[in-house]
Amino acid sequence: MFYMNDTLKKKTNKSVGMNIRTLRHQHGWSQEDVADRLGISIPAFSKIETGVTDINLSRLEQIANVYEVSVVYLLAMDITEAEHEPSNLSIAQKKLIDREAEIASLQRKVILLYEELRNKTAIAV
Repeated sequence: MFYMNDTLKKKTNKSVGMNIRTLRHQHGWSQEDVADRLGISIPAFSKIETGVTDINLSRLEQIANVYEVSVVYLLAMDITEAEHEPSNLSIAQKKLIDREAEIASLQRKVILLYEELRNKTAIAV
């Protein structure tokens, strides 16, 4: 059997966490975005990214699926933020998607308010 000493375990957790964070930035996602996809809290995901939490294999598989990479890629890759910063296009696309969702939400509110006003006017007449 292979046992990791505490120093190696901490280094591995930190390295995997940095890889996960780099992938998140490449996708232009927030910690909340990924935490929601994983069904965990933002603080729990933050602990994974900072290497505080020991990540079990099933969680690694889940994270790999979110980013559409293999578990081996998460464990083996050695990439840095500077090499793989999100492109301006991906950041702009994310902002555009967020604004479109916001507009749709506001449109629904306007329709509901209009219907409410119309109903009150019909009752008053």
